Amino acid sequence: MEVEFDGRCFGCGPLNEDGLRMTFVPAGGVSVAEFAVPARYQSWKGVVHGGMVALLLDEAVGWAAWHKGHPGVTGKLEVRYRLPLRVGESIRLTGQVEKVRRTLVYASATIERISDGATIAEASATLVEASPTTLV
Repeated sequence: MEVEFDGRCFGCGPLNEDGLRMTFVPAGGVSVAEFAVPARYQSWKGVVHGGMVALLLDEAVGWAAWHKGHPGVTGKLEVRYRLPLRVGESIRLTGQVEKVRRTLVYASATIERISDGATIAEASATLVEASPTTLV
């Protein structure tokens, strides 16, 4: 499978004016981003929508795979919600590749509150390795 990064990704694309524009950096074998979700992604009063939480975790596993040299597309994402993510709350997203088998990349991700390190959500994912035609 070939994929092309054109800068318009909703999660990380710098050219997507409606997107989150998150930036992940490799750090000690994992990929990390710090972020605060804007109020426009609210579900219940003051709480970020669960679909947005899943998107954040999906970005983290994707960037972990990219930084390890195995870019891919998500085939399966299993999310465990532990605490509500509050609108505007400062969080740290961490993604990590667990193993690679043939064309499958197994990865995990967590969202932690920066203020106290509490785990808000975590995920495990299986990505199908892809060949990027344009590099970030």
